[in-house]
Amino acid sequence: MAIGKFEAIQSLTPNASFGIAEGDVISWKDYNEDTQPTDTAITNEVTRLQNIYDAKDYSRKRKAKYDLLNQDEMRYDDLKNSTTAWVDAIDAIKLEFPKG
Repeated sequence: MAIGKFEAIQSLTPNASFGIAEGDVISWKDYNEDTQPTDTAITNEVTRLQNIYDAKDYSRKRKAKYDLLNQDEMRYDDLKNSTTAWVDAIDAIKLEFPKG
C-alpha cells in the first residue's frame, strides 16, 4: 500500500476537514483552527508513515499464513498424538517471514 498526501494530512491534522484533487490540497476547512500543513511537512509525514507501514510487512504476511492454519485442531491433535505439528508450522512461518 502506498501512503499518500491524504493519509499524511489526516495524521498531521486529524480533526481538519479538507479535500484533495489531483494530488493538491484544494480546500481547507479546519474547524479546530489547525494550520494547514506545509508541503514539506506533508512530504515528511508521507515518508514517516510509509516507513512504519513497510516495517510491519512481515507481520501482515505472517498473519495471512496463520489464518490458513486450523490452529485449534492442530493443537488438539498435537496434544492427543504427542506431536509438534502446530509448533513446527508456526516456526516455519516465522522463518519464512522474519521480523525486519
